[in-house]
Amino acid sequence: MTGFPRYAIYFAAGSDSALSRFGAELLGYDAYTGDELRFPQDALHVAPDWRDVSADPRKYGFHATLKAPMALAPGKTEAELIAACAEFTAKARPVPVIRPVVDAISGFIAVIPAEPVDALQQLAADCVRDFDAFRAGLTAEDRARRRPEKLSERQCDYLDRWGYPYVMEEFRFHMTLTGRLDAERRGPILAMLRDRFAGLKRDALAIDRIALFRQDDAKARFRIVGEWPLAR
Repeated sequence: MTGFPRYAIYFAAGSDSALSRFGAELLGYDAYTGDELRFPQDALHVAPDWRDVSADPRKYGFHATLKAPMALAPGKTEAELIAACAEFTAKARPVPVIRPVVDAISGFIAVIPAEPVDALQQLAADCVRDFDAFRAGLTAEDRARRRPEKLSERQCDYLDRWGYPYVMEEFRFHMTLTGRLDAERRGPILAMLRDRFAGLKRDALAIDRIALFRQDDAKARFRIVGEWPLAR
């Protein structure tokens, strides 16, 4: 198993944003503060087992993956990774803006872009490449956990090259709200989440920052170490 602590480069919407509060309340966990939160009553009404429904994404906090969780390569330090985050965001680049919607993706429900956004794909690809020097190589056990026999040839190539199969052309931005759901359960939960999201009146979302998350051990949840706005 990969060593700890583990780090990830994610998008998080900002500690003071309504979107962050929306996600944190549904997951019952705020990755900015580490606080446990009460689940919304409408979620519990639709799914009394909401704690189980949201268990998988709760471990990571409300986020979208840009560089998947990784142990640090030998000789690399957290301080160096923090400095690299600051350097990465100091470089001017187009700030992606998406039209966020709530929908199902691969069996779970998430906030996703309504349409593809080229600048977002580029930002994610840049994160994968630019932070890869900090990533410890996959162990055989880590690779096996990714079930390579279930992946496409390109996804296997990406797993071996970048430590994660869903990068580059395979990347799909998503801010996860549930674990995988059977089709018969998905409809009512999706309707509830869409109704809650509509209350935010959020027609556009700028992917305007990166956040560094850290997981201290296998039983710990990810916490935000710091975040940096993208230079424009």
